[in-house]
Amino acid sequence: MVQFSRICFRKYGNFVDNLRLYVRGGSGGMGLPRLGGQGGNGGDVWVVATKNMTLKRFKDKYPQKRFVGGAGANSSVRALKGERGKDKEILAPVGITVTTDDGKILGDLNAEGDRLMVVKGGHGGSYHSAFEPSKGQAKNLRLDLKLIADLGLVGFPNAGKSSLLVAMSNATPQIANYAFTTLKPEIGKLMYKDYKQISVADLPGLIEGAHINKGMGHKFLKHVERTKQLLFVVDVCGFQLASKTPFRSAFEAVQLLTKELELYKEELVSKPALLVVNKMDLPDAEDKLAELKDQLQNPDEFSDLLPDDMIPKNYMTFRHVVPVSASTGFGVDTLKSCIRESLDEDAAKAHEAIHHDRLQTLRFPSHKQFS
Repeated sequence: MVQFSRICFRKYGNFVDNLRLYVRGGSGGMGLPRLGGQGGNGGDVWVVATKNMTLKRFKDKYPQKRFVGGAGANSSVRALKGERGKDKEILAPVGITVTTDDGKILGDLNAEGDRLMVVKGGHGGSYHSAFEPSKGQAKNLRLDLKLIADLGLVGFPNAGKSSLLVAMSNATPQIANYAFTTLKPEIGKLMYKDYKQISVADLPGLIEGAHINKGMGHKFLKHVERTKQLLFVVDVCGFQLASKTPFRSAFEAVQLLTKELELYKEELVSKPALLVVNKMDLPDAEDKLAELKDQLQNPDEFSDLLPDDMIPKNYMTFRHVVPVSASTGFGVDTLKSCIRESLDEDAAKAHEAIHHDRLQTLRFPSHKQFS
């Protein structure tokens, strides 16, 4: 049995997950025509991934959101080659995608210390430019945060995702018997006795149509992209979002969640996934669980339960289907073990693949090494 302890839970107050800012490289320095001197180049602007930084802190620290590289020094009699302007570093959170206003991706910063040059400084004046310097590049950029976590919780409102995290920890997120109690992402850390840590992203509940930005829409779905695995959470008795919306069984909920992910970005449904069937303390839960397992074994036979446009191209295959009751604690220890087992399995495969590639390189070295 895997040993584990509590989850440490971190809440994001006034959560910000995207910002727009202006960046400009420093101008080059003047050249000195009389002696053929060359001005210094302007400084570049870099975005640097930094630990303990959030976009909320970034916004508070740099309210103007304007960053300019240092100007290059002019050429002079004392220094024919002017000094280069100082680079400007923008300290941003880990997990940032940097894009231009028109959506072009300039790069991702996935680990602490990752650096991305976003604009270059201008050239210093020289003989080739009639000793006139050039201005630095200028752009409007967007910093878009996509949370990096081992596991992303996927579920419709009121499926019990927040309650599940409480059952695994002493955390106290807002919980109530109505939809949308999770309105901003929250990251939990599941800590094991052998010091292994597993991060879990509890994200706002999806609704049908999230892929076209209904409800939390893309604000939720983009955060699923960087999780290693998915943890689907469904109510064993099904759910109904509102009196005017149709009732959905647990099987329908699984398939609708799959379709929403598929319509947003098809490769998301190829991620490894586990299924948590919550609220097993409710009446008839055992019968409904047996029915769900049968439906998941033969999903094509039950596809007529779904609207035609909401049938997934590919049905999700779950590594584990774990019945739990977040309110009583039933099945929670089993779930923790399954989560650890699934992530360890992938880590072992990745390690084996790296080891295999290294062996292949030793056995069949590149011809370039001998040329």
